[in-house]
Amino acid sequence: MNTSYFAIQSKNPNAVSIAGKAPEWFTGKEYKLLAPKYWFFKKYKDDGDKEFYTEQYNIEVLNKLDPKKVYNDLGENAILLCWEKPSEFCHRRLVAEWLEKNLNIKVKEL
Repeated sequence: MNTSYFAIQSKNPNAVSIAGKAPEWFTGKEYKLLAPKYWFFKKYKDDGDKEFYTEQYNIEVLNKLDPKKVYNDLGENAILLCWEKPSEFCHRRLVAEWLEKNLNIKVKEL
């Protein structure tokens, strides 16, 4: 399993959007269970508070999911996509860290 962003991996057949809203031109799979909730996403965009976003993402999204089921649903070759470039703070890396910690796997950014 890997992570990336729409601009460079959206045409890959293993691409899976985990964004709240994928680009209109994206025709790949979507896994909305990993999308951030709009209210704390908007708050982060307004104030840039990464700690609050991370805390809320864990409470409202990741803590409600079973990492093994998520991994099985997505498949080992999935490339989890959202909007931000690798140098920017992003929930896909929170997902990657959660999967790595809970499943003892490595999730690489492409």
